[in-house]
Amino acid sequence: MSEMNKTEDAKKDKLGSIILIIGCTLWGLSGTCGQFLFSEKGIQSGWMVMVRMTVSGIILLAYCIFTKNKSLTEIWKNKKDALRLIIFTFCGFLVSQYSYLTAIYYSNAGTATVLQEVSPAIIVFVVCIQTRKLPTKKQLLCVALALGGTFLVATKGDPGSLALSPKGLFWGLMSAVGIVLYSMTAGELTVKYGNIPVVGYAFLIGGIVFGLLSGNFRQAVVIDSSMILPIFGVVILGTAFAYTMYIMGVTMCGPIKASMIGTIEPVAATVFSYFWLKTEVTVVDIIGSAMILSIVFILNINFGKKTE
Repeated sequence: MSEMNKTEDAKKDKLGSIILIIGCTLWGLSGTCGQFLFSEKGIQSGWMVMVRMTVSGIILLAYCIFTKNKSLTEIWKNKKDALRLIIFTFCGFLVSQYSYLTAIYYSNAGTATVLQEVSPAIIVFVVCIQTRKLPTKKQLLCVALALGGTFLVATKGDPGSLALSPKGLFWGLMSAVGIVLYSMTAGELTVKYGNIPVVGYAFLIGGIVFGLLSGNFRQAVVIDSSMILPIFGVVILGTAFAYTMYIMGVTMCGPIKASMIGTIEPVAATVFSYFWLKTEVTVVDIIGSAMILSIVFILNINFGKKTE
């Protein structure tokens, strides 16, 4: 590979990292907005999942129509790609969304978050099998920091809060599997058809199916003026923008690096919760956050060198 190609790869990798950081920060903001809506306004999580996915899908696909994006129809002309899109939607996006909420129901938010962040380790394992290569020392270090840091942020360092029922364990691990699936099935589709059409279809199809199966479309929700900005934060910033940027980052950096940078989400949520909802931040939170944030710097040492 020529020096010029190495330089271009390095720039692409760096830009992808920046995009991932922004997207995951928006995820953190979305979580804080959701916490406000759930705790202060009595919004049901299932209704929020249905709305965030359906509305985001409509917005993204409307943008594609406005810009006359030919991929909207092209993707359905290829049976293999159409099937991949369906798998990406139901086995990735929808599984991740539903499983995470169900894991919270059977355990608690801290436990569900910890189990969800097992995804980087799973992705490293799967990629190593696919490529028949052992993980690098950098990857192993980042996996350890991701798991350890998320554990501290989510549980305040108290192992007792991780008491699990079999159902809580199952759905928590399923949420991690969902992240793995949509991280690893997005690449070829987004390269061929673009990020926005693929994510838009996944949101719209997944949101409609989830709403119909769960019955959340029957709920009558009264929205007051204080809910508009938080809903905007959940639906537009934390869903339409955040997921599109994350999938774009996966395409540019690969699933391993993207999933590791994705552990910034609980850190961002902690910061937003502290300044907005006045949630207590402890020394353990700071240590855990520092562990997670260090992943970004470790992954981006020597930009010209591939991390996976």
